[in-house]
Amino acid sequence: MTEQYLKHEADRNAMGIPALPLNSEQAEGVCELLQNPPKGQEDFLMNLFTERISPGVDPAAKVKAQFLHQIIKGEKSSPLITKKKAVEILGTMLGGYNVAPLIDTLSNNELADDAVKALGQTTFVYDAFKTVADLSKTNAFAKKVIESWANAEWFKSKPALPENIKVKVFMVEGETNTDDLSPASDAWSRSDIPLHSLSMLKARKPGSNEEIAKWKSEGHKVAYVGDVVGTGSSRKSATNSVLWHMGEDIPFVPNKRRDAIVIGGVIAPIFFNTVEDSGGLPLIADVSKLSHGEVITVNTVKGEITSEKGEVLSTFELKPNTLADEFRAGGRIPLIIGRKLTADAREVLGLGETDVFAKPQNPVAKPNQAYTLAQKMVGRACDMEGVLPGMAVEPKMTTVGSQDTTGPMTADEITELACLKFQSDFYLQTFCHTAAYPKETDTKMHQMLPKFTTVREGVSLFPGDGVIHSWLNRMLLPDTVGTGGDSHTRFPLGISFPAGSGLVAFAGALGSMPLDMPESVLVKFKGKAKPGITLRDIVNAIPLWAIKQGLMTVEKENKKNIFNGRILEMEGMPDITAEQAFELTDAAA
Repeated sequence: MTEQYLKHEADRNAMGIPALPLNSEQAEGVCELLQNPPKGQEDFLMNLFTERISPGVDPAAKVKAQFLHQIIKGEKSSPLITKKKAVEILGTMLGGYNVAPLIDTLSNNELADDAVKALGQTTFVYDAFKTVADLSKTNAFAKKVIESWANAEWFKSKPALPENIKVKVFMVEGETNTDDLSPASDAWSRSDIPLHSLSMLKARKPGSNEEIAKWKSEGHKVAYVGDVVGTGSSRKSATNSVLWHMGEDIPFVPNKRRDAIVIGGVIAPIFFNTVEDSGGLPLIADVSKLSHGEVITVNTVKGEITSEKGEVLSTFELKPNTLADEFRAGGRIPLIIGRKLTADAREVLGLGETDVFAKPQNPVAKPNQAYTLAQKMVGRACDMEGVLPGMAVEPKMTTVGSQDTTGPMTADEITELACLKFQSDFYLQTFCHTAAYPKETDTKMHQMLPKFTTVREGVSLFPGDGVIHSWLNRMLLPDTVGTGGDSHTRFPLGISFPAGSGLVAFAGALGSMPLDMPESVLVKFKGKAKPGITLRDIVNAIPLWAIKQGLMTVEKENKKNIFNGRILEMEGMPDITAEQAFELTDAAA
């Protein structure tokens, strides 16, 4: 196992990327060697065991958690891992397979305090929360865990967003779309973040990755800066590549990074959300005075970007106002899960709401407030009459669609979220992009994803069964809100908010999804279409009339787009069929 791994590692290092995380068989091999480690390999084996096994409910994580639990119970031993150390390592695994062993250790008086500390830092506990809450009635250590969660020690123990961040500007002028950052031709490698990152900007700006690597080797933190950033398809792989090149390693989580800085005059909403979900810092600011290769300081308190001479080059606001908390927690998704855990723990203890977290600044509805149809639909999914633009809400996701080019990434995110059962009413996995001409990696994915989906009580189609859009258009769900990992995701009755694979995973795993409610644009059609007018003509008429009204421009400089980041609501055309309505909204993407 060691020889094979070292050869694999050398091959990957030659490409400038780390080895893949250990699989379950390799993890078993490491556990075997740790019981009687060969002389001189002690540090190597411990690094593999602690840093190169993915957390959550990855099969290798199950092997790791079971081995540590056996050490704690005295069933196995290692000269490198004491019982106390075993509890400490369990506490680095985020959630999932490590939770039950830690709860069991709360009844071990010698190690219970260590288990309290480890569980207090673990937030992906889900149904196990009730187990700890019930145990806290008779076990003082379990009560300490509840108190730790209630005090948000998992959050307060993390470093806050720095006031000043010095970065070197990597400027990509004009508009960067997600295909520049994650080319469709390299879709086969998207779930392998380091490998896929090698394709970033290869057509748009060749030599970029080498230049970034050189700057980092000189000690610079690098920020991605552009006029317009992240337009196009909802690919988290695009964000992953930026995070890989600009971000920092995450302890105990192999081959993922966070803490990247992205500055754009305009940042596409889905890309913005994906960066904040992943622990990056997206900032919208005028970049016209920022130059490629320039060293700048980002002051997150004053909202200023200054040169090395102290000249103010641009200003910004931290939006949403929870962004600093999201960065501190490691991303918006970990923050949401952790905040709920803290709220649940405080309820068990009879405590009021904590003031540790920033509260979302939501607009307040006026008396007799009117809402658009979209605002009413999202409101229903939030048990509200309606939702105003700018509100931070978490609507219930009735339907979640995952397609194949992003499916493996979504599966990785679901695994890291420690999800063993989908909470959304309907989760659909399709194979519409890779069925016709599958590569070797696609064939493996066709075998893996159906089982991964169905074991979590989702629905999986098979290669050749059809396109995700057609299938979702046949469903009566959702009648409120749903999401999908494709920018063309649409429903015949409900409203769709397409998202990157991280949010799709969250929606499937938790049954809801964070949403900053966008504004709406109303497009009105009057009369009837003349003979010969096709649906495509109607689609093309929408941007044409926006251009005529000065609400949309073709030129990249000072670009206008009234539809960017907004909900498109349409009125009129009462005679079109449901299929045509679907095609019309699908084309709007």
